[in-house]
Formats: sequence, structure tokens, C-alpha cells
Amino acid sequence: MPNIKIFSGTSHPDLGQKISDRLGLELGKVVTKKFSNQETCVEIGESVRGEDVYIVQSGCGEINDNLMELLIMINACKIASASRVTAVIPCFPYARQDKKDKVGSRAPISAKLVANMLSVSGADHIITMDLHASQIQGFFDIPVDNLYAEPAVLKWIKENINEWKNCTIVSPDAGGAKRVTSIADRLNVDFALIHKERKKANEVDRMVLVGDVKDRVAILVDDMADTCGTICHAADKLVSAGATKVYAILTHGIFSGPAITRINNACFEAVVVTNTIPQEDKMKHCSKIQVIDISMILAEAIRRTHNGESVSYLFSHVPL
Repeated sequence: MPNIKIFSGTSHPDLGQKISDRLGLELGKVVTKKFSNQETCVEIGESVRGEDVYIVQSGCGEINDNLMELLIMINACKIASASRVTAVIPCFPYARQDKKDKVGSRAPISAKLVANMLSVSGADHIITMDLHASQIQGFFDIPVDNLYAEPAVLKWIKENINEWKNCTIVSPDAGGAKRVTSIADRLNVDFALIHKERKKANEVDRMVLVGDVKDRVAILVDDMADTCGTICHAADKLVSAGATKVYAILTHGIFSGPAITRINNACFEAVVVTNTIPQEDKMKHCSKIQVIDISMILAEAIRRTHNGESVSYLFSHVPL
């Protein structure tokens, strides 16, 4: 693949390496350092003039530092005369701050701010995965490819859950109903959803199960889990409603604060996440966490974008 360069930020170097290996390329040289006052400095270590540049940086870990590093890397490539700069952001930062709620009407819409910052820094194209709300694509005036982990999730379910034909796909909240119905249709099984009432962010109050899980395997599906309060409450609800086993499948496993303790104490057979966020440290402390590798989906999206091919094939297929 001529005229293409792939750089990885410091948020998820392992994913960057997997993507470049899959494409048969070497990761571009980049030096990231911090001055003593914590300013980020990025130096691109090779020529990018006239090249098609892809920068892989996920919204995880030290989110603000990593976002700033991405913006600086995009700008560094742009002013070094790169022909096109694509930001590959597997987990989009600030995606949950995407609207004003009825209650806190003075809340910011930070996802829109991040979109503006990426555009102003010089990004020509964004590749991301399972946006918290797909309308975030509309916050940009540049093309956005929102890829889905769904094909990889379907493959995992069929290969790892023997009783998948007798399962119910469950959404832990009403917002994820669309995602869950799509998976349930593809597997030709039933779906259920849990309606939750929140009193304040990150704290769940009351839960109501809509649907039947009695004597079935329940598979909770969501786009992200942060402190895991919702999915752990949901798992308890499903067991008390008669589910034989409970799995959780999440695209972005943020797992901050008490998440790992909660998962260890909960009644999950397995909590399956993708590697949009590095999970190695968390897997050491929690044997229930399993990882689906999605580097081949991102790599194929990069290859197709570079060659001017359609990306929509990836919405329903896992590249071999």
C-alpha cells in the first residue's frame, strides 16, 4: 500500500501495532514527550508530505491528555503537508455528553466540542466504533465512518455460547433497544429490555424487566460499561427472573472506579468486551473478562478508505 502512513498515540499502542501488522505496514515513528509543566509535545519522526495518514488513538486512560495528544498529532501531520489525515478513534471520548437533559439545562454538549476540536486541528476524516449515539456523526462537517462491533459479537456468541439458540438478548436500558433488537433479529432469538430510573448520573435507582428470560441464557448487550452499576444490577434482576446463565457483551469496557470489584461479585458467566480500550491490566484482576479483537475491522476500514472502496461491507461482516 503506497502513500500510506499509520501512527499510534500512547493511549493504545497494542491496537495500533495490531492494525499495522494486519495491513503489513510498519508503524510510523513518533516521539511523544511531556515537558515538566505537563505540556504535551509530539514530534513526527518521518516525512508525511503527500501521504495518506492514519492516527490511531482511543479515548481511554488519561482521556484529556490523550485527546490533546491526538489533536497535536493531527496538526503536526497537517502542517507537515500530509495530503489527508484520518483520526482512527475506536472509543470516542465524551460521547455520553451528547445532549442537554431536561433536568440540567446548563449542561455542556461536550461531544460537539470534541468534534469541533478535531475538525479545527485538521482531521479530514474520522473512523470510530459504536458511537454512544450515532447522531454524533452529525456534529462533524467531515466524513465519519461509525463501524459496528455487532458482526464480531455475533461470531463470538455462536462460537462460545452452546445454547445460543435458546437465549434472550437483553438491553440494560431503553436507549440500547435498537442495538439489541438488531442482534436478536440476526440470531433469530427473543429480546428483552430493562427500564431503569436514575436519580443521578452513575447511580441506578429502580429496574423493571420487560420480556421473558425464564430458563434461558440471558445475554446483556450494551455499547459501554463504566462503573458497571447498571449491568451488575441488571444481572441480578435477570437471575431473579429465572435466567439460567448471564453473559454481558460490551463494545467499550471502560471499567473505572469500583467496576472490577462489582463484576467479580456479580453472577456473570463472562463479561466480554472488545479491545477498543486496553484490557490487559483489568484481566489480571478479573478472570470473567474476555476480549474480542476488533483490530481487523479497523484495519480493513483503513485499507478500504485508502483504496477508495466502500466500507459498508463491514457493517454486517467480519473480515477474515
